[in-house]
Amino acid sequence: MKSNRQTTLRSQATVTGVGVHSGLPVSLTLGPASIDAGFIFVRTGAADGSGRQVRAVAKSVTSTEFATVLGDQQGPLVSTAEHVLAALRGMGVDNATIEVDGPEVPIMDGSSAAFVAAIDQAGIVEQSATRRFIQVLKPVQVRIGNAFGEIRPHARGFRAEVEIDFANPVIGRQNFALDLSPESFRRDISRARTFGCMNDVAKLWSAGFALGASFENSVVFDEERLLNAEGLRYADECARHKVLDVIGDLALAGLPLIGAYRSVRGGHKLNHAVLTALMADRTAWRVVEGQPVRRQRSHAETVGGMVGGMVAAYGPDVS
Repeated sequence: MKSNRQTTLRSQATVTGVGVHSGLPVSLTLGPASIDAGFIFVRTGAADGSGRQVRAVAKSVTSTEFATVLGDQQGPLVSTAEHVLAALRGMGVDNATIEVDGPEVPIMDGSSAAFVAAIDQAGIVEQSATRRFIQVLKPVQVRIGNAFGEIRPHARGFRAEVEIDFANPVIGRQNFALDLSPESFRRDISRARTFGCMNDVAKLWSAGFALGASFENSVVFDEERLLNAEGLRYADECARHKVLDVIGDLALAGLPLIGAYRSVRGGHKLNHAVLTALMADRTAWRVVEGQPVRRQRSHAETVGGMVGGMVAAYGPDVS
């Protein structure tokens, strides 16, 4: 949607599936939200009927061990938030409610495809307010062991560059880069599924995790071959899924990012660490209004008072 206006969903749409860790049925409903609301998770169906809510921002993250978990002072609210957040951010939605009647977002087929279909069903509409962005002003880097992540200035919207390097020889080293738009997300990223190695999945099962994981919602490898009978959707599906996770995890900035993110051997923990480091350095970003430019500009131009029609808007704290 080539517009300067914020967007939300026209109506509600529901998907049903199972939680990847609990294996229990769960329903998720996407719906409209007000201007500047961002993405708001609402827990329904809880025993106390409280309808707890949590805004999808970096400070709401309570865990990144197996997935991105959001919560508040009362504890975790919803797990595996990244795939639905990737779909909303990737398809250009600014404000939405995400109602879920269990502790996990349904894993569906392991990708964002079902959530993109739900967004299509609900429809996207413009709102009256101008779209806001977080513009990265200087590089921010984080190292965790042999993993490296960096977010840097980039005048042309959001770009993700991911490199994975697995000891498993079937996965090995893969690279994928994406300049994010609704078109590129739908075509190149949305159908990329989560993946793992059979020995790791077995360990998770024995520890009581990944009880809902199956060949229907995961790409699984052993040391010699791919185990899914239908094969891969992309030759580099694993790297593409890591880009999907990046988009979902960085949606927790609270606003769309104008910057380039690069990760090497990364995951949810690294993505969150880089985003947290960025938001903690108030000289590394600013809030701007308008539409990102579509041609490359010099560094001096991108950090001046105007950026291709975008105006600095030092508004409410979005972290």
